[in-house]
Amino acid sequence: MEASSKYFCNTKCRYYPCHSGAERETGFNCLFCYCPLYPFDDCPGTFEMSTGKSGKAVKNCTDCLWPHVPEHYSEIISFLVQKNNEE
Repeated sequence: MEASSKYFCNTKCRYYPCHSGAERETGFNCLFCYCPLYPFDDCPGTFEMSTGKSGKAVKNCTDCLWPHVPEHYSEIISFLVQKNNEE
């Protein structure tokens, strides 16, 4: 898959692969390295809520590959537009 405005894979990143299953061959997309869905409890990705060191609930997205699937780009943008319109 070629780099574009919707996809790139940075295999030279010091954290790559950052998730189990994050291989270039599978089309892993690094575009949303810092996930824009993190603030939302109703994001379409897979996450778990756990208790952080402070005792507060923390969203744990360690096993989530959803935003890294290139085909999900349009869904992510639509989700963010919807959230923006709700404000």
